[in-house]
Amino acid sequence: MSTLSLRIPDSLHRTLKSAAEHDGVSINQFVSLAVAEKLSALQTYNLIADRAAKGSSEAFLKAMSMVPAGEVVEGDNIPTKYKRRTRR
Repeated sequence: MSTLSLRIPDSLHRTLKSAAEHDGVSINQFVSLAVAEKLSALQTYNLIADRAAKGSSEAFLKAMSMVPAGEVVEGDNIPTKYKRRTRR
């Protein structure tokens, strides 16, 4: 395990201490969990971005063409600003 010396403003430290106490964990554990959550979010974003870069509109439309048409549920329709514009 590594040691990390961190300088943070007093107000942030007070809030951190209060949040850790509320969760019933030490400040070290609270910060470790917060860092783990942030790293997980970044890794997830990178994974999705990598997969998106390998995809194509054609492959997406081909896959969607295999989905049977059904009734649109109220509120589940495509917003007008995202609908494809017709080419002139």
